[in-house]
Amino acid sequence: MKLVIVGGVAGGASAAARARRLAEKAEIVMFERGEHISFANCGLPYHVGGVIPQRESLLVMTPERFRGRFGVDVRTLQEVTAIDRERRRVQVRRLDTGETYEESYDTLILATGSQPVVPPLPGATLPQVFTLWTMTDLDRIMAHLEREARHATVIGAGFIGLEVAENLRQRGLEVHLVDILPHVLRTLDAEMAQPLHQELAAKGVVLHLGQSAESFASADPDGPVEVVLKNGERLRTDMVIMAVGVRPNTALAAAAGLNLAPCRGVAVDDHLRTSDPNIYAVGDMIAVRDGVTGRPVQIPLAGPANRQGRIAAENACGRDSRFRGSLGTNVVQVFGLTAASVGHTAEALTAAGIPFRRVYLHPASNAAYYPGAEPLHMKVLFRDDGTLLGAQVVGRKAVAKQIDVLATAMQAGLTVRDLAELELAYAPPQGSAKSPVNFAGMIAANVLAGDSEPAYADALPADAVVLDVREPAERELGTVPGALAIPMESLRHRLDELPRDRLIVTLCKVGLRGYIAERMLRQHGFRAATLSGGWMTWKHVHPGPGPSPAPTATGATTAAPAPLRALPVVAAPAAPAAGAAPAATRRLDVTAMQCPGPIVRVRQSLEEMAPGDEVIIRGTLSFRNDLEAWCASTGHALGAVREEDRFFEAIVRKAAAPARPAATTGGATPPESATIVLFSNDLDRAMAAFIIATGLASLGTKVSIFFTFWGLSVLRKDPPPAVAKDLFSTLFGLMLPRGARKLALSKFHMLGMGSAAMRHTMAVKKVSSLPELMAQARALGVRYVACDMAMDVMGMGREELLDEVDEVAGVASFAAMTKAGGTTLFI
Repeated sequence: MKLVIVGGVAGGASAAARARRLAEKAEIVMFERGEHISFANCGLPYHVGGVIPQRESLLVMTPERFRGRFGVDVRTLQEVTAIDRERRRVQVRRLDTGETYEESYDTLILATGSQPVVPPLPGATLPQVFTLWTMTDLDRIMAHLEREARHATVIGAGFIGLEVAENLRQRGLEVHLVDILPHVLRTLDAEMAQPLHQELAAKGVVLHLGQSAESFASADPDGPVEVVLKNGERLRTDMVIMAVGVRPNTALAAAAGLNLAPCRGVAVDDHLRTSDPNIYAVGDMIAVRDGVTGRPVQIPLAGPANRQGRIAAENACGRDSRFRGSLGTNVVQVFGLTAASVGHTAEALTAAGIPFRRVYLHPASNAAYYPGAEPLHMKVLFRDDGTLLGAQVVGRKAVAKQIDVLATAMQAGLTVRDLAELELAYAPPQGSAKSPVNFAGMIAANVLAGDSEPAYADALPADAVVLDVREPAERELGTVPGALAIPMESLRHRLDELPRDRLIVTLCKVGLRGYIAERMLRQHGFRAATLSGGWMTWKHVHPGPGPSPAPTATGATTAAPAPLRALPVVAAPAAPAAGAAPAATRRLDVTAMQCPGPIVRVRQSLEEMAPGDEVIIRGTLSFRNDLEAWCASTGHALGAVREEDRFFEAIVRKAAAPARPAATTGGATPPESATIVLFSNDLDRAMAAFIIATGLASLGTKVSIFFTFWGLSVLRKDPPPAVAKDLFSTLFGLMLPRGARKLALSKFHMLGMGSAAMRHTMAVKKVSSLPELMAQARALGVRYVACDMAMDVMGMGREELLDEVDEVAGVASFAAMTKAGGTTLFI
């Protein structure tokens, strides 16, 4: 048998090596139009950054070694220009001499690969505009970098674009990254790419997303290039790397009359045989069966190409081997983060018209109590029958492990229910007793079983009430606008504060406590759902405004990406003024704490310290953004000290006093404290009291509400506890409204019809109910004080009042409150 292989890199070299192992006496000829075979194409960016210092390390196998080891006739710098299928011959041109000749074959394997797409833009052929695909491309880029290039612009934020941007930045260049999509990596959905945006910005890469390059211009072939973007912005740069995608090299196959698929790749069957039974094709040039949809697609990845080369060689040698299709499993490193995916994104499934369900989760990479555990951001997509359609994982540790398990499950036809039952390796430094994949399966199975209803940050139901069950310290990092706040541990005792006529969406940091709260509420008769992925996913979907545009080293002004930048490594907080007492310093290690432990422990430590004292906090890198946001919210001074491996240390100096707003828009400064006396149990008057209280508290005012006489009705529990009382107190209790939900309007009550109509109107117009206002007030730190004299007169005991009442006090305490307060209101 004479086997001819066209192409000597991934698929071609794999085919040649496998064929020789199966057929020692076969004649094997491999043509490669380049100078090198079997080089590490995927490693090229890492030589640019110096991670792989020796260029020779990228040459996995030289032509000489390949000939010696496998007895293959390797012919480099020779291009196959035509195929005569009838005569089974290929026409070959020697690139060094221009000589042409013919070579016969019994079986032909095509592995012509793909080539980078270079849009026909003005200036795209300038010598300062590069692609990175071959060793020759690498050599050109390295030579240009040695000319002291200081600025680079990368066009395209796919795998190669991200890797090149990272490695150019590692070399010390100023790097701008441009992509036509609103987010990096087409293999991720937008919200899953947000951590990558943060990481890129933190490492100094400037993003221009939703933009495309329109032209390149340079007056000097050795000088800078001006890149004009679609929005009119101009970047002055020393070099441009084009990484906008690849297209299959199918010209040779098409000219020979081989069938092409609609996606432009060469059509092959599951044996990788083309429309000619004597010709096989592998690698980037072919259309493969999509493992999710079954449709022909192009998936230019090295892993499938190598497997295809092996399968084609086996079939050429008489075996019966089949290629199952591809799921597009991939992984890419972006500085300290890793992103991976398998199957389809939600965007792709929607475009294909495939219905799907989704869940988000953020489990720890390993046992959360073991130092160094990092959160994994995961999204799993599946059908109503549990069939897996795709998954995405982003994090600092163990990302490839999770995606490999999910890819294996997809190829094996496992469902999300099966994921929950997988037996996976566990030891505290390496994993969890319930692995992230187990968790994903459990969450998805709960959704399919109806045990949990997911709500999503990009599509909250219009009538939903968001219930934040996190701890107060966690809420200082931010919350969903208008959310009620009841900590998880208090929820069972405060159910009467929640509306029963609206959907309640529970919110915690990552979804676990939210799910527990959902189950509790549903079993108490509420309509409830869990915000899938919790606050962490909400931040990815709603990243908020980014920092102000900053001038770059080249003088251009470029907006940073939307998410908050990660904490920069800066100096420690400024030292105390001369003559001041030296600050006390303590250390706090939160590397082994589970959610919400780190931020709660930091807050507790600072509460125990005097103003000006410092705490050196050691935490995981994923905690840095939370710490930065919390310090900005509370006014404590923050400075990062150093970063090592997966940890950081930062000094936090306790502020002398919480930051105060300077003035309102009307020019008035809010009071330091205020006391509101609520004497009424009318719905409208009680609402006015809480509206004023929340308004003052949102401006930083310390607010106390003093409930006396009829106002005590607002604080009553419903249903009331069983309490032994005399006849008078029992009758009094029957006549008074039982809590905030039973109050009536002061006017137009109309035997309850007017009050009911008002509540309905408020719900329709999305006006917070009185229980919601009360929860918001508590979240802002408003204190509830009950008048003990009025309680005694009206026969009320402390056990009949809400657990949130901070104090039962008399007139002396009230007088002290009003004396210390800047404002007193009587309602």
